[in-house]
Amino acid sequence: MPDPIIAIATPAGEGAIGIVRVSGPGSIALFAPYFQSHDLLTAPARRALFGVLTDEKDQPIDEVVLTIYRAPASYTGEDAVEISAHGSPYILQRIVQLGADAGARPAQPGEFSQRAFLNGKLDLSQAEAVADLIASRSAAAHRIALGQLRGGVSNEIRELRAKLIDFASLIELELDFGEEDVEFADRSALSELVAKIRTRIAALTSSFRLGNAIKEGVSTVIAGRPNAGKSTLLNALLNEDRAIVSPIAGTTRDTIEEAITIGGMTFRFIDTAGIREATDTIEAMGVERTLQRVASSQLLIYVFDIIDTDPATLTADLDRLYREELDLVVVANKMDLNPYTKYSHYFGEDYDGKWSVPLERFIPMIASEKSNLQYLQDTLLHVATQGRGALDAQEVILSNARHYDALTRADRALERVAEGLQSGLSQDFVAMDIRQSLRDLGEITGEITTDDLLSNIFSNFCIGK
Repeated sequence: MPDPIIAIATPAGEGAIGIVRVSGPGSIALFAPYFQSHDLLTAPARRALFGVLTDEKDQPIDEVVLTIYRAPASYTGEDAVEISAHGSPYILQRIVQLGADAGARPAQPGEFSQRAFLNGKLDLSQAEAVADLIASRSAAAHRIALGQLRGGVSNEIRELRAKLIDFASLIELELDFGEEDVEFADRSALSELVAKIRTRIAALTSSFRLGNAIKEGVSTVIAGRPNAGKSTLLNALLNEDRAIVSPIAGTTRDTIEEAITIGGMTFRFIDTAGIREATDTIEAMGVERTLQRVASSQLLIYVFDIIDTDPATLTADLDRLYREELDLVVVANKMDLNPYTKYSHYFGEDYDGKWSVPLERFIPMIASEKSNLQYLQDTLLHVATQGRGALDAQEVILSNARHYDALTRADRALERVAEGLQSGLSQDFVAMDIRQSLRDLGEITGEITTDDLLSNIFSNFCIGK
């Protein structure tokens, strides 16, 4: 029988209200002697009870609101108590110590959610969604996490596994009658099913790039030549003077990072040192760091000065910075100095670069005056969401790297199944690959799991959840 566990569920520091959670067999009885205002052993569940919580010497600790939950109708599926007290760190620690002295032990990170999973209240993907929901910093991240918590990913995986299990059972049955050379599973129907499942897996895995960007924020590097207006553009995007701006080349020598939300999506902007032949060691390190950050980013905003940058220089810089999987937006800055500058001057018919920048990703601006700033923000959002705009509340978006890895492995196993069916491979090999794909899919929801996997997942949760 598991021990009762106790933890503060609200953030550290002072606040109007703080919550202590207790869960496990006997957790209600633990606090019954210290809450004389009501008889907790007979009190109705899920009803807020107001009274005074006292210590072992019958001295008052605080006036609290106490709610009890009886198994299995609780978050963890166990008997549980939630105590809402004034948010003094001293009071909350006194309550935790009171519970510990009565027989509860301090909860480990994520242990409440782990118990919810072990008791069948949540599957593993839903438990992970709890952590994502707590960590969400944008409307889009919140929407994805909430959809996963409500079973969006789980339902998809269960449907895929259920269809496979029906055929897997027939293949396994054939193995029991191997000497009689019988077939219970329709090979053409199985091939068709495998193709449909792989199509659905492909759709889920292709959504991961967007989902991961929404969850973690879009890593966006602002790069360009010295004095092109990179820091001015960052300040305009942030609507504050975050980066130092001066006409002296090499003012920005290290990266500056700030995050903002555009259209419900978080962008992590990184202002970098200007790209040029450095005049000293420190500046050279800054330029090298710029190239490193571009190499690890998802989106590049290349800023250039329309007076000082000719098409050859722009082409050379982009050839140096660009890679195939990098999204690119080009900002033509200081348009007030030459308002007749056009897209065709840099990317016209005579352009001979190895790639091209679409017209809609070429943004003329006066960064110091924030001109065209809204268009730039709209473009960044469009590029980051692959033009999908607002996410459909019913749309399943993959945002968890563990889920992506498991789906990728399941797809490889199904690919082997398809090839085996096409080549007439023995059913024992086909069955082995089907079992592997079922195992990979089951890892996502926790139908197939290990202690190491659970420890790794729940150790990343906050204490009290």
